[in-house]
Formats: sequence, structure tokens, C-alpha cells
Amino acid sequence: MRIRYFAGAADAAGHDESVLSGPLDVAELREALISQHGPEFARVLGRCSLLADGVRLDADDARVPDAATVDVLPPFAGG
Repeated sequence: MRIRYFAGAADAAGHDESVLSGPLDVAELREALISQHGPEFARVLGRCSLLADGVRLDADDARVPDAATVDVLPPFAGG
């Protein structure tokens, strides 16, 4: 699956995109991302929303297909 990082998530990951093998459930996905990017990324990820192909992933047991594009979106401030 293609993982795209935005704003603070990209800063914490050190890049804008990565690739993971799937399928995974959301809990496994979070664990894999933390394993790849470390504790600072874990802190940021805890505040992020995850979207698979534009659909928000709320349940830890939701399956994410191997071909999905997952967006890691930190909270945005507007003005």
C-alpha cells in the first residue's frame, strides 16, 4: 500500500511517501508505521487521522487493502 504523509506527519517521518505490504488492519498499520519511523512519529501519529482511498479509518480492526493509498493527516489549523 502507498502511504502519504502530510504536514507534521511528513516532518516526523522524514519523507512524504512510503510503501508497506498489506493487507493490514488499522492497528497493524499503525504499529508498522511506528516501527518504521520511531517514537517521535508515534507521538505525531497519535493525533493523526488515517484515510484509505479517501475514507476515514476509525476502527482498529478495519482492513486496509494492499492496493490502498493511505493518507496520514495531522490536525489542521485554519484561519
